Amino acid sequence: MTRPLSGTQYELTFGDYSATIASVGASLRTLTHRGRDLVVPFDADSVRPAYRGAALAPWPNRIGGGAYRFDGVLQQVPLTEPERGNALHGLATWLDFGAIEQTPSRVTLGATIVAQPGYPHRVDVEVVYELGADGLRSAITGVNTGPDAAPWGTGPHPYLVAGPGLVDDWSLLLPADEVLEVTPDTLLPLGLASVDTANDGAWDFRESRQIGSVFIDHAFTSLARDAAGRASVEVRTAGGEGVAITWDAACPWVQVHTADQPQPELHPELHRVGLAVEPMTCPPDAFNSGTDLIVLGPGESHTAGWTISAL
Repeated sequence: MTRPLSGTQYELTFGDYSATIASVGASLRTLTHRGRDLVVPFDADSVRPAYRGAALAPWPNRIGGGAYRFDGVLQQVPLTEPERGNALHGLATWLDFGAIEQTPSRVTLGATIVAQPGYPHRVDVEVVYELGADGLRSAITGVNTGPDAAPWGTGPHPYLVAGPGLVDDWSLLLPADEVLEVTPDTLLPLGLASVDTANDGAWDFRESRQIGSVFIDHAFTSLARDAAGRASVEVRTAGGEGVAITWDAACPWVQVHTADQPQPELHPELHRVGLAVEPMTCPPDAFNSGTDLIVLGPGESHTAGWTISAL
């Protein structure tokens, strides 16, 4: 039997939930509740489009120009977003993860980011997916197995689906007081602004409202959290069904993207078909700004987790 292009497939089930994890990038390929898609799926025998469901490490989002200094040494990683001149979403997205353990409702996958030009560190990455009554719980752990300190950041990249239609038709609840404004050409940070005033308030979704034609590809912070320190984003149809992602205090940031394509007529299958909601341990370009950047000493580890649930 030919192995699919997206790697080994791990099928998980629990109650009304089902999920498929593809080993390349430890990617969430499908997630359904009573047969309804909660994320934008992709075919097993295809190259994963638009980072759908990938595990992002050792950085989420962008490094401007792919260049940064760490411990006084200038590093340069490959530009994986050449149209904007950035390094996008880390080094783990195309690693082929292997299974560490599996049950009918849970799988743990592992891979190693080897020391390489631009990132001379060795970090073992472990990704856990587990279905339960509350949905799909996921966590990414990085363990520094090298001899020197290593910069680290992580997050997931699901494209949430509320129900039929496109992003424009759905409502969004995003309890964030601040948004990181960015340059229009590179999407690199300019500075924090209140959602009250940024873009004339177009990015203020602290009360649920229809997304409409609003373009979003921004990081948000100053998040409202419950007593347990959890933040949550909800996307719903006009009928009230939908999907939520909830995450812990390890992620003080969340990137939201309406999946706009520069030329939608060329890629209608990608244009605004899902809402990317990406909890992040650090903001874009944290390898340069140092904002919320995690530094793993030799032998140290860090874990961040989130849950995707049907509404």
